[in-house]
Amino acid sequence: MLNETFTYLLSLSTLLYQVIDPCSYPELLPANTVDQQQYLGKWYFKAAVSRKEADIQKFKALDSIWFTMEKTANGTLLLTGHMNMGDNCVKQNWTYHIHPERDDLELEGKKERRNLLWSGKWANCPECIIFQEVEGPLSPTDSEDSLNRFMLYSRRSDVDAEVVTAFLKRAACHNMLASVTLPQKKGTWFNTVSHRMLLLSHGRPG
Repeated sequence: MLNETFTYLLSLSTLLYQVIDPCSYPELLPANTVDQQQYLGKWYFKAAVSRKEADIQKFKALDSIWFTMEKTANGTLLLTGHMNMGDNCVKQNWTYHIHPERDDLELEGKKERRNLLWSGKWANCPECIIFQEVEGPLSPTDSEDSLNRFMLYSRRSDVDAEVVTAFLKRAACHNMLASVTLPQKKGTWFNTVSHRMLLLSHGRPG
């Protein structure tokens, strides 16, 4: 009887919470406990959201982006971005440090920034991942973070459009109305050329 009453009250409180706050929340993947191995390899950027246009402005100059995540000998994570900007292919590296007492990643050179991993299930995409970058207010009088953006990455370049739609819709529920998705008009050509260059650099024919 007691268990039934508890179950009923728990269900009721859940329903009330959904009425008060109907927005869903993503599941955090703590960097200090998550299985890092399953997140190594290639990722394709699909979309970014924020409450401010300035937070996502840099993505609007790009046609497509894909990344590779590697674990280095000293235990850090090396993220290499391959960005197609107009007729140019730009490559950039970021190094992330993992600390046993922290659930976020520390970006080398940006200690004030928190870098959080969230489950792609929030966008109805179990094989996706959501990456959040957030920096606190610039001054004590500011009430809003100076940076707060969420980026959706997929293992596949041709992820279903409904995944991006779900991501944008759930973010909009949290008042993240500024968004960007990339045209990817040169994505296939760009990835093919980059792949061949990578093979040639390792002495293998494409």
